[in-house]
Amino acid sequence: MRRSATAATSLAWFVATGGTFGCLLPYLLNDWHFHQPLPYWGIARAVGFLLICAGLIPVVDSFAGFFTAGGTPVPVASPPRLVTSGFYRYVRNPIYVGFLAILVGQTLLFGSPGLITYTAVAWCVGAAAVRFYEEPILARKFGAEYQAYRRAVPAWLPRLRPRAADEPGRPEGGD
Repeated sequence: MRRSATAATSLAWFVATGGTFGCLLPYLLNDWHFHQPLPYWGIARAVGFLLICAGLIPVVDSFAGFFTAGGTPVPVASPPRLVTSGFYRYVRNPIYVGFLAILVGQTLLFGSPGLITYTAVAWCVGAAAVRFYEEPILARKFGAEYQAYRRAVPAWLPRLRPRAADEPGRPEGGD
């Protein structure tokens, strides 16, 4: 895929998935308006805004990492090599983790109980997609390299120190 097509595909995927699941659905669920569930909710709103901004960082960085590796986050146009740089050195699913931070941030920003439920459902769907779709594909495509990476880097809770490029995997069962 040419670099311009890769960039366009990545941008379209970012807008389509992020826009649909991060903006449109919460809006259509009527949860994108400000609630004041508790006194002094302004502090929670500020934390929510910061979480939204912080959640965008690993998402954008991951998209850039896929582009640099010659592919996109779109499963049918994935890179020819396993991406283990950037935020992937800390956590195997930085796009999902960033997206969850954005949804938690929206929950706090809007003070919406409905967004808590939406966030929980989104995490369950994402975790199922990773476990039953993405991981088997990565294991088939990258074999031992992916298995070593999987042993060394946790799926959901980021490591405190980044994984070095030459770091061997931990023993099995360490997810």
